[in-house]
Amino acid sequence: MRELDQKKTTDLLNSIMEFELAGVVRYTHYSLMVTGPNRIPIVEFFKLQANESLMHAQQVGEILTGLEGHPSLRIAPMEETYRHTVQDILQESLNHEKKALDLYKSLLDVVNDASVYLEEFARTMIGQEELHTIEIKKMLRDFS
Repeated sequence: MRELDQKKTTDLLNSIMEFELAGVVRYTHYSLMVTGPNRIPIVEFFKLQANESLMHAQQVGEILTGLEGHPSLRIAPMEETYRHTVQDILQESLNHEKKALDLYKSLLDVVNDASVYLEEFARTMIGQEELHTIEIKKMLRDFS
């Protein structure tokens, strides 16, 4: 195995943590903005996404501090589109999940063949983010 690039890894983990924390804010906002006859199940979906983003941020933070990194107090930048139809919100969610997927894939690239634990963590997170994109794509089908 090769040596883990600790600086690159902790920098990327910080970016992931900031992105996951932005997800908490994003999904909480979405849960408040949904209206219409299908509001209740969609609100529950977004609340679950917000909670999961917080859990992911905490997991990443634990790994980050375990590698002697210092967790950021920032969240990733978010833009407000002021478009709150269910379709718009789901499309924004899909874009968010795709970016999260890219971040975890970058983590896998950085830790590949340097840490079995971090490889497995990255792969697990990639799997979860792929599942989220599949779920959101299925939800978007009604709007095609």
